[in-house]
Amino acid sequence: MDRDTRIKRLRFRAWHRGTKEADLFVGGFFDAHHTGWDDAQIDWFEALMEEQDVDIMAWAMGTAEIPARWQGPMMEALKQLNFVPISR
Repeated sequence: MDRDTRIKRLRFRAWHRGTKEADLFVGGFFDAHHTGWDDAQIDWFEALMEEQDVDIMAWAMGTAEIPARWQGPMMEALKQLNFVPISR
C-alpha cells in the first residue's frame, strides 16, 4: 500500500479508538507528529495501534513500565503529552 493510503488508514485508526479520551490522546499525537515520520516510524505507530489504549496511555503517563519494544524516541514524544487539545 502506498504511503498516502497508510497515513489515511492510520489517521482513522488513531481517531477511532473507542473512547473520547483515547481518541484525543492517540489521534492528537498522530496529528501533531505524522508529517515528519519516515517509514520506520510509520511501522512503529502501526504496531502500536495493536496495543490496548489503557496500556498506551499508562506508558505515556508513566503509571506503567514501558516494554523494551516501545522504548525510544517515538515513545518519548508520546510521553510529552503536549499534543492533547485542552478546552476550557
